[in-house]
Amino acid sequence: MININEVLETNEMIERENLDVRTITIGISLLDCMTSDLDSLNQNIYNKITTVAAKLSDTAKTIEGQYGIPIVNKRISVTPIGIVGSSACKSIDDYVSIAKTMDKAAAKVGADLIGGYSAIVSKGMTPAEETLIKSIPKALTSTTRVCSSVALASSKTGINMDAVRLMGQIILEIADLSKDRDSVDCMKLVVFCNAVDDNPFMAGAFHGVSEADAVINVGVSGPGVVKNALESVRGESFEVLCETIKKTAFKVTRVGQLVAKEASKMLDIPFGIVDLSLAPTPAIGDSVADILCEMGLEYAGAPGTTAALALLNDQVKNGGMMASSYVGGLSGAFIPVSEDQGMINAVEAGAITLEKLEAMTCVCSVGLDMIAIPGSTKATTISGVIADEMALGMVNQKTTAVRIIPVIGKDVGDTVEFGGLFGYAPIMEVNKYSCDDFINRTGRITRPVHSFKN
Repeated sequence: MININEVLETNEMIERENLDVRTITIGISLLDCMTSDLDSLNQNIYNKITTVAAKLSDTAKTIEGQYGIPIVNKRISVTPIGIVGSSACKSIDDYVSIAKTMDKAAAKVGADLIGGYSAIVSKGMTPAEETLIKSIPKALTSTTRVCSSVALASSKTGINMDAVRLMGQIILEIADLSKDRDSVDCMKLVVFCNAVDDNPFMAGAFHGVSEADAVINVGVSGPGVVKNALESVRGESFEVLCETIKKTAFKVTRVGQLVAKEASKMLDIPFGIVDLSLAPTPAIGDSVADILCEMGLEYAGAPGTTAALALLNDQVKNGGMMASSYVGGLSGAFIPVSEDQGMINAVEAGAITLEKLEAMTCVCSVGLDMIAIPGSTKATTISGVIADEMALGMVNQKTTAVRIIPVIGKDVGDTVEFGGLFGYAPIMEVNKYSCDDFINRTGRITRPVHSFKN
């Protein structure tokens, strides 16, 4: 049972170590909004979101005031629009109208972001889903809060290489449409292997069809807390290192559990999961890379980095699972480049490359995240990077993702400023050799043999 004493114990974490609840996310099913009439569908979606999430912002403020716990974002996720709009949407503009409705509804209830402009196409695309994917550039560049995700692969179905090829083109199109803002709208799109139904983090959040009509999912973060705890055990054994991370993750997760329970009660919406993901910010001391350095690495990317990250990820999950019966989402360590000052430092020092980041994604929470690359990168090359990451997830039976930003007009050696939680990023070098003939094959890569578990 959670009590106020546990909250008081975290005061120093909040005040000095950047502990926060990164997001309260309300997942909302739009399945009961479906109709073949586009105007009616848009009205149904607006009404459902603004009714269910009407008190989201006020609830977050109340919890912040009552417990002194910073809640950085209020977010909404909805049923993948590729499903919801399949009967009513016949064109790109039809789907874009739904994105604008989502944006308007999110603004009405004070949500910072809304996710679920999504398609699940890991084995194949329906005509409706393909149309939604082709609408993503216009949808993201004509809205401010809408986030999009596309599930391209899974361990059970393999990799949809037709969708992988298409997404390389889509990402470049978004980059070009927002080139006057350093291609910033690419930040609002992520592609997945083994996407989860209950992820509260953006840009990948959507409300899975296996979920209830509405749920509360909370994402809590505390890289600074973990780093501070590890400072007290420098030079100790791996056993001590693991125990320290696990105990710290337990305390952080209890804060998330408290917030989730309170929000659930106040909103009268069932509690879904707590996602304990060490999600960094550009703030000094709030870095996953700095945790790795505290373990004994000169920079993230040095030999031993993947092992250190594997240790961190596993112990975070061990501690979280002891603190809550409903740990879910992604839970572990994020390694975004632009949002983590320690990662930025490692890139600028030449300690970490795109290939090393790819290796690290075998053991982190998600994958290649918030990586800026030259705007001149070919669509097929972007698709090749996506295909590699999807393969890691498929074979290792874990969630992997790619959120990549080709910045039009910039090249290796330049930096790009995204602002706020998104920070800034150095433009990373991409392998110059062609994968055109591989990417331009049609069809899919079949699932691995070890996925046959029926």
